[in-house]
Amino acid sequence: MLPFYFLFVATVSFSQDITLKDFKPVSIYKIPVTSVTKAKYPATDFHSHDYPKTDSAVDAWVRIMNESNIATTMILSYTTGPAFDSVVKKYARYKDRFEIWCGFDYTGYDKPGWQKHALEELERCYKMGAKGVGELGDKGLGELYSEPVAGYGLHINDPQMKPLLEKCAALHMPVSIHVAEDNWMYLNNDSLNDGLMNAGTWKVDLSKKGILNHDALVNTLEDAVKNNPNTTFIACHLANCCSDLAKLGALFDKYPNLYADIAARYGEIAPVPRYTKAFLEEYADRIVYGTDMGTDRRMYQVTFRILETADEHFYERDFFDYHWPLQALNLSDAALKKIYSGNVKKILKQ
Repeated sequence: MLPFYFLFVATVSFSQDITLKDFKPVSIYKIPVTSVTKAKYPATDFHSHDYPKTDSAVDAWVRIMNESNIATTMILSYTTGPAFDSVVKKYARYKDRFEIWCGFDYTGYDKPGWQKHALEELERCYKMGAKGVGELGDKGLGELYSEPVAGYGLHINDPQMKPLLEKCAALHMPVSIHVAEDNWMYLNNDSLNDGLMNAGTWKVDLSKKGILNHDALVNTLEDAVKNNPNTTFIACHLANCCSDLAKLGALFDKYPNLYADIAARYGEIAPVPRYTKAFLEEYADRIVYGTDMGTDRRMYQVTFRILETADEHFYERDFFDYHWPLQALNLSDAALKKIYSGNVKKILKQ
């Protein structure tokens, strides 16, 4: 039986209920805190989107990029037609700072021969300045991200996709694709799920008819990469294999045309810094920097801190909705140079 004093302390400590969403701990460790205001080396953000709504907002973003040592940003517009043209126009004043990527036009994809129009639109976007295709996105029900028409039921390894992927190879347009979500999002939302706070927001409902689970979606990516060896693929968010990076490493070992970005997955990889650092160092030739978290100056600084410093036990609930503390990775200069910008020329075949 527990001593009376222990029961009393436990009762007092938990007498006030605290909801998980309101749990926002503050570290009290007296340890080094490093401020990183800009990337150590010029960086290319390989995963961003069309966030600004006005020309002045674009100008403000460029100023923040200058201060943060972001040399170039890829705008993954996943659009076609007039919507793509409007994105190109918005950033035309800064052609040396932004590269615009288009989507696929799936109009009529439920009818034979739809690829003819899709290929024509892809070539038109290329002539308008599209440097790549993406972000494609499949969370289980098919290619949902491209606008104005989503490709419900079409997975990246569908034979109908092959003409488009082959054309990307011919035009030297890499394909950025988001498959699945991280495994926390497939677990039950219960006390055993240590990513519960974020998993509750991004929960994947596997009860939906025809939906593919995590591993099946990663397999669709592998099929596409294997069957299109001349097409360069960038798996967004480390292929959503953050809880099992060895799975992504096995794909890297087999397919030289596969890369991955680390965008919006700093919160998932920072809790295991030694393992993550070893992985990123080993595959530094295949990883690219990305954010996917807006244009905030501090957002960039947090990513630099995680990649560059050896800081320990800090929280960033503004950007990563997990309860766990983060640990920085302290990557080598050689790895940082490759991840920040060294792999760009290989991917874009410059």
